[in-house]
Amino acid sequence: MIQVMLTPAAGKRLIGKGMAAHPAIQTVLQKGTLVIVAGTTNGYVAEEILASIGQTGNFSRRRFFRGITLPPTRPTTDQGRLPDESGFKGDVVIKDGVLQQNRTIEDTVASLVEGDVIVKGANTLDMEHRQAAVLIGNPTGGTVFLSLQAAVGKRVRLIMPVGLEKRVTGDLNEIARKVNAPGSKGLRLMPAPGEVFTEIDAIHLLTGATAELIAAGGVSGAEGCVWLGISGTTATEEKAESFIRPLVGEAIFNL
Repeated sequence: MIQVMLTPAAGKRLIGKGMAAHPAIQTVLQKGTLVIVAGTTNGYVAEEILASIGQTGNFSRRRFFRGITLPPTRPTTDQGRLPDESGFKGDVVIKDGVLQQNRTIEDTVASLVEGDVIVKGANTLDMEHRQAAVLIGNPTGGTVFLSLQAAVGKRVRLIMPVGLEKRVTGDLNEIARKVNAPGSKGLRLMPAPGEVFTEIDAIHLLTGATAELIAAGGVSGAEGCVWLGISGTTATEEKAESFIRPLVGEAIFNL
């Protein structure tokens, strides 16, 4: 076994590279519609996928989100939004391998069909049951409800990239019941039946090695980091180490 330490930013970059190599993404880029819903992790996913098809254009992940979690000293609205979101330019929608300009999941969901793919980030991860959940500030359910409308109603594939730093213990459905109960305060929570994709999945897909969480935490920029133990053949371990090494210096996401 070898060991690697990933900051949340490095983990997001690794997830992005893994998602770009995901078989379902590769297939839908050839024919079909891919919707990458705005979110900080999905900003890395969008960068890597757009780079893989040579269409990065003027895409920037700097404001590629609707709601965001910031330190208590940084102001947001009660829905997790920034006071000024004028920099938001929409989601990433790719149809038959061509980036569509100025599109969102709101104006795309009605046209999605079975075989299309939605990539939607998450705020909560239950690793034991491989389930993710999304915090909701929008009183009509936001983009996760739109994603579920397509995933459940039309069998559109829903993939949820989520970093290991978002792991929790407990039953997400029970947690959501408490969070969403009448009289509760703050954001709501929606568990979603999507395919969870973490740093562990990215490592296995990209290198063939098996990764597991062995420790976590740090300071001075390593807050939220995870330690992963990676095992496999000598060749897959070396491949994983050489692949991850350039990613560990990924700069923190900062507004």
